[in-house]
Order: sequence, then C-alpha cells, then structure tokens
Amino acid sequence: MTGTEVLDTAVVGAGPYGLSVAAHAKARGTRTRVFGTPMRAWAEHMPLGMKLKSEPWASHLSDPRDQYTLKAYCDLEGLPYAHGVPTPIETFVDYGRWFREQTAPDLHETDVLRVDREGALFALTLADGSSVRARSVVLATGFLPFPRFPEALVGIEAPQVLHSSAVNDLSGFADKRIIVVGAGQAAIEIAVLLDDAGADVTLVARTGALAWNNLPSDRPATLWEHLRRPENGLGPGYYNIVLGSLPKLFRRLPRGYRMEVVRRTLGPEGSWWIHDRFDKSFDAEHLRTGTEITSAKPEGDALRLELSDGRELVADHVIAATGFDVDVRKFTMLGEELRGQVRGMRGSYGPPVLGGGFNTSVPGLFAVGLASAATFGPSMRFVFGSAFAARTVAPRLPR
Repeated sequence: MTGTEVLDTAVVGAGPYGLSVAAHAKARGTRTRVFGTPMRAWAEHMPLGMKLKSEPWASHLSDPRDQYTLKAYCDLEGLPYAHGVPTPIETFVDYGRWFREQTAPDLHETDVLRVDREGALFALTLADGSSVRARSVVLATGFLPFPRFPEALVGIEAPQVLHSSAVNDLSGFADKRIIVVGAGQAAIEIAVLLDDAGADVTLVARTGALAWNNLPSDRPATLWEHLRRPENGLGPGYYNIVLGSLPKLFRRLPRGYRMEVVRRTLGPEGSWWIHDRFDKSFDAEHLRTGTEITSAKPEGDALRLELSDGRELVADHVIAATGFDVDVRKFTMLGEELRGQVRGMRGSYGPPVLGGGFNTSVPGLFAVGLASAATFGPSMRFVFGSAFAARTVAPRLPR
C-alpha cells in the first residue's frame, strides 16, 4: 500500500459493525477496506471464558444475502447453536474471523493512528508506517475508546485500577484481593471467573440488590403467540420491538429523551445461566450492595478503599465494570482539527450528532456501533444492530 492510494471508503475497526459495513459496501462495488485486527476487542478485551448475553439468533454479523450467519458457522464447525444456549466468546471470535475471510479478505491488519482531512479526502496514518487516503471514513471503533470509571477511581492508573474492557487472561489474578465494581453482566461474570481463577473477590454495587434476567422460554411457535409475545434481539415485548426494530423512528424522538432511554433501557442485570454459580461463591462478606467507593488511596502496591456505608476495603486491584461513556472528544484517532468539527449532542462533547445515514457533522465521516446508540437506540449497543447500520450506511458511501 502506498501513500497515494485512494479508497472510496476506509472502515476503522474490524469488529462486528466494521466487518458488516464493509460486507455491504463491497457488495455494492465500492473500493472499501477495513483497518484493524479482526475481532480484537472481543478476543483481547473480554475475559477468557465469557459467554454472550445475547441469544445466538441475535448475534449474526450482516452480509447482503445473510449467508454468513453465526448459525452457518456453527453448522459448518459442528458447534451448538440453539435458543437458550449461550455462545462462548471464543466461538464468537472465531465466527467473526471466518466472516471476515468470506467478506473482507483484503483487510489491512494494522491500527489507524490518525485521521485528518486533506481537502475533499481523508488521510489515514497507519501503525505499520504506511498511509492511505479515502473519500469517506466509517468509525466502527466499538466500545474501547469510551470506558467509564467511578469518580473516586479516576486518575489511579493500571494495574491497580483497570476497566473491565482491559481484562482478558484472569490467571494472573490468582491469590490477589480483587474488588469488582458494578452490577451488570460484565461485573457479575468477571467476579465469577476471577473466583474460579483463585482470586479473593468482592463485588461492590450501588444498587440495593442484583437483578437477574429470566430463563429464556421457548420461542413463540404460532402466529397468535408471536402477536402476544413478539421478540427481537433486545428481548420479548412490544417495548423492545419498538426500540429494536424501528431505529429510524427512534431517531425522530427528542434528543434528551433518546439519551435517557438508551441510559435506562436494559440496565444492569446478570444472565440466568450464571446466577447459581454466583450465589454459591458470593456471600454477604463478598457482596457489598447499596454502596459505592467514595475514595481510593494507594498504599504501596495496594489500594485502601472507603465505601459510602463507612466500611473500608483493601485490594490489590480494582476492576471497574461500570460501562461506557460515548463522547466525541474520545475519538482520539481523529486529528485535533477534524475532531473539533464533529458536533456532539452537548455541543463540543457528548455522543455524536448523526444524520439518518449515520453521518456525522463532517461530510464523509460516519460513526456506527455504540457511538450511534444515542441516535438510533439501544440496539446499537449490541451485535443485533449491525445489520441495520450496515444496510443504512452502505448506500450512502461513495463509489
């Protein structure tokens, strides 16, 4: 690749959204290339041993003919695929890489260090020392740029304080005192996996009690059952149908209301299949609900934590499974001048303001995935939303 090469579209990120957008764009004849390591966030930034919370049928990447589904991959490899059977993260990573081989064989496996605007084109500086220009850029960066930390932990660096998205191989935490902060699936599952790895784990959560989703029932078989209990990738019920199936309508709602709906929809819950494992390992001493960390002070290699209920804890590491906070200022791969032109929902910050085609305020610059949830709804937080994003963005890309 040379610095004079000009693409129609450069897709930054090789996760489910980036690969799905590329599959649809390439099928339309555009000169599109994906930049990044396929499925790296899923392979390297989630704990080994995790399982998907979404149902298998809601976890397909998207290609124009729906040929390369998770079901097709599982059938090919002889792997389990059924409603109510959680998909191991390792299987999903292998599936995504297989999808990439079928749809984006010319992927450039290197990171994008910087994106600048040069006249009518974008200039991309790559980690391998090369560069490329493109008429349009799709930011499919996933969740990695947006970790959220409790205020008391801000400023304390790794490895004493880690975000859950920075945790992968848990074997190194054996015999360590670990505080996991959060009440959602990430916090609960990491806590259980750390306990399995031999760590001394305490879960701290602001909520008064942990919430759990229900054991999935059989999918509706008759038309009447479908009408009574419709289901999509966000879950059963008409509320989830509206949020998950009508993202164009969701975008028409008032901006502040959209942001609030995304914040509170599908809030922190543990998956049914890990409930018993959690209850067996976490007694009252190792589960501190209704409280939060108010201060954290390093003491040598450890941390002394004060909780809002007046108690103190000492830990070797704190893992914050406290979600993500989308903000245009965190698009750090964009050059400073270009980043300043991307309008946020709170002016110079907040989630990006997006048009009906996932287009930002900068012509030719698009954002999909988690960054688009405040515009198109909570389905963009999940793999389930990649089909709508890819089918919507692809026709708007130059060729």
